[in-house]
Amino acid sequence: MPEQDAIRSNVKRLIVEALNLEGMTPERIGDDDPLFGEGLGLDSVDALELVVALEKEYAISVASHEVAREVFTSVATLAAFVEKRLEEKSAQSAD
Repeated sequence: MPEQDAIRSNVKRLIVEALNLEGMTPERIGDDDPLFGEGLGLDSVDALELVVALEKEYAISVASHEVAREVFTSVATLAAFVEKRLEEKSAQSAD
């Protein structure tokens, strides 16, 4: 769980920095706050920018079909996706 907490904190930082959310701090983003619509109000362009930031930060790749509402629902779902990707990457390098 500490790994997931670190990923959640880092995802929040990436959201604020990569998307230049003025007046927003990572601490103000709740783990379960919606990222789109009534939540942070992100749009599809923001999602693409966030994908690029995640790919750079974690050296993972995110296929276009994976940029789905289920993954990008909240920081918690996004962090779980990143954690799963990192585990897959680690398992592949162990082979």
